[in-house]
Amino acid sequence: MSDFTVTTTGGAVRGSTSGGVRRFLDIPYAAPPRGTGRFAAPEPHRGWPGVRDATRSGPTAPQPRRDGFATLDMSPFFGPGWVRGEDYLTVNVWSPQYAERRPVMVFVHGGGFVSGSNRSPLYDGTAFARDGVVLVTLNYRLGIPGFLDVPGAPRNRGLLDVIAALRWVQDNAEAFGGNPGNVTLVGQSAGATLVAALLATDEATGLFRRAIVQSGSGTGAFSPDQAAVVTRAAASALGVEPTAGGFSAVPDERLVEVMPGLTGLNLQTAGEFDPLVGLTPFDVVLERQPAESDVAEVDLLVGSNAEEGNLYLAPQGELGTSTAEDVRDLAARVHRDPDALVAAYRAQRPGAGHGQLRAAILGDAMFTAGGRKLAEAHGNAHVYEFAWRSTAVGGRLGAAHSVELPFVFDLLDLPVLRGPQALLGAGEPPAVLATEMHGAWVSFATTGDPGWPRFGAQRRIRRFDAVSETTTSGDLSMW
Repeated sequence: MSDFTVTTTGGAVRGSTSGGVRRFLDIPYAAPPRGTGRFAAPEPHRGWPGVRDATRSGPTAPQPRRDGFATLDMSPFFGPGWVRGEDYLTVNVWSPQYAERRPVMVFVHGGGFVSGSNRSPLYDGTAFARDGVVLVTLNYRLGIPGFLDVPGAPRNRGLLDVIAALRWVQDNAEAFGGNPGNVTLVGQSAGATLVAALLATDEATGLFRRAIVQSGSGTGAFSPDQAAVVTRAAASALGVEPTAGGFSAVPDERLVEVMPGLTGLNLQTAGEFDPLVGLTPFDVVLERQPAESDVAEVDLLVGSNAEEGNLYLAPQGELGTSTAEDVRDLAARVHRDPDALVAAYRAQRPGAGHGQLRAAILGDAMFTAGGRKLAEAHGNAHVYEFAWRSTAVGGRLGAAHSVELPFVFDLLDLPVLRGPQALLGAGEPPAVLATEMHGAWVSFATTGDPGWPRFGAQRRIRRFDAVSETTTSGDLSMW
């Protein structure tokens, strides 16, 4: 392994080179969000003298410890949690050693808008750089500083961070061998919902040419009225006025402390359901959903996993203990005619148990239905479904939320992902599937074509399983 120095707009950075891949960690793209700046739009970084060491990981956004997945080890997804330090609005970059104007992918991590970072082992960009793509991963503000809708502060500050990172990429991509004219914005879970929002955000126009929405939603944003419920609850918990001045006076430690207690708030209004079904109290806040707005005319790839909802039920044992009442209660939280919705799902899955029906409704409500609506609104998207079933949690995890990530990043050999309680389970995951899925992402970033026909009127999708195939979309007409 050897060092390699690159000059960015903020100053010189020294990364490392190994096996034909250059890696640069912890490069600031915006100023540290200190004090009142935590509730302001991101500002440019002042830069640094000399050469900055970019061989070690840096701090992460303030966030509570995230567990809650019982027998399943999700630490590879969440990463190390809160690693303290103010200068956390940073990017990591992987690039081919001898690159020039290569495609660039910018990845936005998930974590329910309250957790995660670019330090997760799942987001190692070595395979993308190996295959000719410059990969950038980023941190953004989370929770109260990032997404609480605060009077007197700009809305969606975490989203503004992503825009600032995209501007940094435009200014610095060539220094790392990338082409600023060929940027693909990629997000998974909460990150994918941010990508969907950016498709309908004027400030992001021209900052990316392509987008991938990986298990996100085009209908997943909070309305201002819903966000106001969270703001009032947060202010009450902290004993402050619900204003920028009130929240700015509270230290990060206290903001992080109260965040878990906000989970489970009733955000259902007369005209709106909670798009996140109470699983997180933070979200991007929009007047209109992206799928109901004019979306950017960029190349778009949208997809979800076949059993998204399993993540929220299988590790906790609820696939086997759910009742008909649980199914109906969930349906009432996501649909205006819950009995008709349950009947439709029972007709589509005649042999399914209560837990399987509950998981299917939950996954479609949070991810799949909103993703398909986004593809339809775009009008010219490619769509996929990931269907390979993990053997984790006694074989019950299946094609759950986030199981596709090791395949996209071609990281099946990562030890922390293997074992009976790890994301990929104890069996041998199909390497050919990782080759196909990772290759499709590389192809899309390079040319805009992942290798199968667009969704179109025929509603064609690529199903990624042990044997991949192009098929047609299932019935989501109830949504």
